[in-house]
Amino acid sequence: MTQAAPYRALYAYTWDLAEEDPAALTARMDRLGLDTLAIAASYHAGKFIRPHGKAGRVYFPEDGVAHCRVTPERYGAIRPQIGALAAETDVLGTFCAQDAVAVSAWVVLLHNSRLGALHPGAVTRNAFGDPLHYSLCPSCPEVRDYAVTLCADIAERYPVRGLTLETPGWLPYAHGYHHEFALIGSSPRLEFYLGLCFCDHCRQGARAAGIDADALQARVRGRVDTALAAADEPDPAADRRWLESELVRDAELAAYLRWRCTVVTSLVAAIRDGLRRDATLHVIPSVNQPLALAWIEGSDLAALDAACDGLEVCFYSDAALYDHARVAEQIGRPDMRAVLRPTSPEHRTEASFAGTVAGFAAAGVREFGFYNHGHMRQSGLDRIGRALAAI
Repeated sequence: MTQAAPYRALYAYTWDLAEEDPAALTARMDRLGLDTLAIAASYHAGKFIRPHGKAGRVYFPEDGVAHCRVTPERYGAIRPQIGALAAETDVLGTFCAQDAVAVSAWVVLLHNSRLGALHPGAVTRNAFGDPLHYSLCPSCPEVRDYAVTLCADIAERYPVRGLTLETPGWLPYAHGYHHEFALIGSSPRLEFYLGLCFCDHCRQGARAAGIDADALQARVRGRVDTALAAADEPDPAADRRWLESELVRDAELAAYLRWRCTVVTSLVAAIRDGLRRDATLHVIPSVNQPLALAWIEGSDLAALDAACDGLEVCFYSDAALYDHARVAEQIGRPDMRAVLRPTSPEHRTEASFAGTVAGFAAAGVREFGFYNHGHMRQSGLDRIGRALAAI
């Protein structure tokens, strides 16, 4: 049997692709050794510099919309909002119709401020009941129904190679909103507790798992209040060590975090079950760096890997190869998909990037994604071709 060609993907936004000639772009990708476009089918807000944009150099995408066509009647209480560009021009469909490259749908799932504002009962609620509107809660039944339906809808409407899910769990406190500001210094412990969800759905699910969620919520409130009343700023490294000690000493907290991992894993498994059989499902397990912090989002790396067709891991740090080795230990093999950024902030030089690609290949990685077509200078795109040719 002929072995399938390894996944070599270029991440891209529809607003950047709308300015490209599809045949010309896919021909350039072929010359670079890339065979797949990972196109954002659902995305959050942003402010992006576009080095080779044709209609301006700074772009603000619509917040929390679908950048593809959907089937509204399929959805329940929560349904995706279709973006203006997708309503006018089906960019995802245009590139799916190209024979030269495959298309993967990159779905930012629960990081959605627009839907959070429309459905406040479906968002993460911290220990004080404060809504974190940018983070839909994966334990909410309406959110789970939306997530499963959206992924199935995309895979059935478009002949995509597969889906890559980002943010299938809870977002960290310090991620995802606009003009985030505090006159409080960096405190990993405080940020963790401020982002921990105690919505009605989470507390009900935790109680069913034998966890005293109400008592834990009260302790978390107390820890936050004590931290906010402190006379001095903590040292961030020491602050994280004290959080680690509480994870060991507070059995209820540890059990709650393990239970959260089962919630996210079961959601991913339900999405996999709902997809057409010939579409793959991969998961970006964390927006955190280092990846050891993925548990904050409810990501159990080994369990997620088993629930879908594999992990697609963003290695965005100077310790990328070390992190890869640790993820490989957890999932039991080295051949996950590796997502790299060919330029700054990780790789100011081509030698740094090429060496990292070669290191991943030597460690057993065959499949790569590169982030992101619209963000990179042309020189960054050219680096991809030379690095892939070298392996």
